[in-house]
Amino acid sequence: MYNKFAYIYDELMKDVDYKNWYLYIENVFNKFHKTPEDVLEMACGTGNLSYYLGKKGYDLICFDISNDMLSIAYNKLQNFRNVKIINQNMIDFNINKKFDAIISICDSINYILDEKDLLKTFKNVKKHLHKDGIFIFDINSHYKLSQIIGNNTFIEDREDIYYIWQNYFDEKCNIAEFYITFFTMDKDGKYIRFEEEHVERAYSTEEITQLLHSASFKDIYMYNGLSFEEIHDKSERISFIAMT
Repeated sequence: MYNKFAYIYDELMKDVDYKNWYLYIENVFNKFHKTPEDVLEMACGTGNLSYYLGKKGYDLICFDISNDMLSIAYNKLQNFRNVKIINQNMIDFNINKKFDAIISICDSINYILDEKDLLKTFKNVKKHLHKDGIFIFDINSHYKLSQIIGNNTFIEDREDIYYIWQNYFDEKCNIAEFYITFFTMDKDGKYIRFEEEHVERAYSTEEITQLLHSASFKDIYMYNGLSFEEIHDKSERISFIAMT
């Protein structure tokens, strides 16, 4: 996962406004009267959000499970003396310090397929937060994974990247499987084919809330997308804010 894909990830994610995501996080801090200094970003990918957090001046540690993604993140973040990049897993990460805020964006939480592992992740987050710390993350909603992505196929033809994205949703176990075939153009104008497989689990808001409470988070809020609006039946992305 995220091997060759890591090197075209930013090209495919051009439509994602990471600056807006960063501004939303800043608005969350303001809304809940938080002024963090030490921030941890889980599953940072190629460092697109990390760049804005580093530029803001936070003492930032960011990690990802993919060394390929981290190598790209390093190129973006190497000039920030306040940013440290490490290779760790969301489920069992271990960092010898606590943070004022922990952040995970872009539905990374959906990649944790087992409920026990998700509880372990939440407990680990809680352990790494200072008292009065804040945890911000989002998920692809059950509605999005089952109805929008669902059992559909998407095809996109860009100037030097062509891909076919086939999806399957298992309603019994709420698992969405993504099979993506890429054709990318090399420097000689020849197309190279490779395939990626990704799996996400669709969690209900009730499941997420229960697990957060089980991990000893006290105050939990959820919002529609990158807003402070209430969620609804057709919310595609749900943002969670949890406090210790």
